[in-house]
Amino acid sequence: MKRVTGIGGIFFKAKDPKALGDWYRRHLGLDVEEWGGAAFRWATDNPSGAGTTIWSPFKDDSDYFAPSTAPFMVNFRVADLHALLAALRDEGCQVQDKVDESDYGKFGWVLDPEGNKLELWEPPAGQ
Repeated sequence: MKRVTGIGGIFFKAKDPKALGDWYRRHLGLDVEEWGGAAFRWATDNPSGAGTTIWSPFKDDSDYFAPSTAPFMVNFRVADLHALLAALRDEGCQVQDKVDESDYGKFGWVLDPEGNKLELWEPPAGQ
């Protein structure tokens, strides 16, 4: 019997869900629908079928999510990390200075208005 087949969603509490959804729509381009969430459909968003969604627990004393104090972090795939980080800075968002580039791709970070750290990932070419 097949059990877990992927990540079905990410759910978290927010002080002002509507305002937070509006921020994600404006700054990260999420198609936040009337019901308050966004759905990512791989067949539509990535016709080649290449792609990965990761689930990974961290030790409870990890500082990887800092400066956020939230017990979670969302990783979003992006097409052009450096262009997006520049746009977010221009829009007044709290973008972290650090960018990591490796064989795994390019990684950058931004905090949303409630202090949640978001990881932005540009996969290597062809992924």
